[in-house]
Amino acid sequence: MITAEEVLETLEMIEELHLDIRTVTLSVQLYDCGSESVEKTVSRTVEKLLRAAEHLVPVVDAVSGDLGIPIVNKRISVSPVSRLMAPTRADSFLPMALALDKVAKELGVDFLGGYSAPVHKGMCESDRVLINGLPEALSATERICSSISVASSKAGINMDAVLLVAEALHRLAHRHPEREGLDCGRLVIFCNQVEDNPFIAGAMCGPGEPEIAVNVGVSGPGVVRSVISKMPNAPLHEMAEAIKQTAFKITRAGELAGREVSKRLGHPFGIVDLSLAPTPARGDSIAEVLEAMGLERCGTHGSTAALALLNDAVKRGGAMASSNVGGLSGAFIPVTEDAAMAAAVGAGALSLDKLESMTAVCSVGLDMVAVPGNTSVETLAAIIADEMAIGMVNNKTTAARLLPVPGKGPGEWVDYGGLLGAGPIIDTTPFSSSAFVRRGGRIPAPLHSLRN
Repeated sequence: MITAEEVLETLEMIEELHLDIRTVTLSVQLYDCGSESVEKTVSRTVEKLLRAAEHLVPVVDAVSGDLGIPIVNKRISVSPVSRLMAPTRADSFLPMALALDKVAKELGVDFLGGYSAPVHKGMCESDRVLINGLPEALSATERICSSISVASSKAGINMDAVLLVAEALHRLAHRHPEREGLDCGRLVIFCNQVEDNPFIAGAMCGPGEPEIAVNVGVSGPGVVRSVISKMPNAPLHEMAEAIKQTAFKITRAGELAGREVSKRLGHPFGIVDLSLAPTPARGDSIAEVLEAMGLERCGTHGSTAALALLNDAVKRGGAMASSNVGGLSGAFIPVTEDAAMAAAVGAGALSLDKLESMTAVCSVGLDMVAVPGNTSVETLAAIIADEMAIGMVNNKTTAARLLPVPGKGPGEWVDYGGLLGAGPIIDTTPFSSSAFVRRGGRIPAPLHSLRN
């Protein structure tokens, strides 16, 4: 039974504390759309997506209105395009990227993820074609997002793929310097990529997923911050319990909305991902949550411990609330998308090294991190490799979404507007990693990969 007090509490979360359903993402398998012809593969893909997602946006909007819960984004994730296009043996997948972008606009979805390649143990020729073509594909589209899996705890780190992706990232950033690296925000590099993540830019429909499923991503850092701020003198274990209970309530709201969308669309419900994903709005910040715990500024000593407490409590609450918790379900720490996180970087409290250490205990990793435009390909590859190593050794998902900003250097600010926010450019080390990353090959998986 839902009490009147719980109803009022939920309304307060929505109206005053920025609780929302961040995304409803329809995942769609496309393997039955492949053929030896580029034109036929594109045509089959477009037809299937238009049929599967025809009612997605109006249904989500109707559910949002009926339940009184804001649903911010409507998205689609698809099977990795590099494998879908493999039978065509084409030397460019740009026609598919353009077609997917057009479909996304026609359906009214905000983003479409899955322009992706799984290369954590090795690359097919189609994977190389997709990665090499990323600068052209992402700069020519607006709603297509790409994720490249270059590492896993079972396979190790494919350093050849890391370097190839770093080269593509560098070319993408400099293809249109006036965009200040904005296109790079739609490219994320993964270790231990999950198959049911509803959040962009890492959303894709993995090979173990149903043909079509409704996945939901919930976010509520403002709600968590509010709860913590009312416990100024509470011991840490009591604060963790309060966060867990709050995460439970947020997850239940997300599952309710997701199951209703699933019912109305006639597609199976997949998972609810409880990831505390911040926005640039005041009060909707992970950094502010950590500061409410007692840190003067996010990035100071103790930040990693505080983030570990937050991430674990969120997962405990989500797992207790639903048997369909999936995706990433933790705390995201994007820099430009979190105003207080960006301010911490600007104040010198949060460096790239400290940010990297914090990614060992949170969801995802180096997210929306702006770096100088003159950062070399090898340094980009080394930063990515470091983040992949954290995920590989700790058997967790990590990722890197780096934004080289042409013409700007450390301390200068970049402003992308909207949900992508603004932030300072973080300095990188002046010392070279070139000889290391240019060795190529594969960093072997850690010993714990031999569990079975």
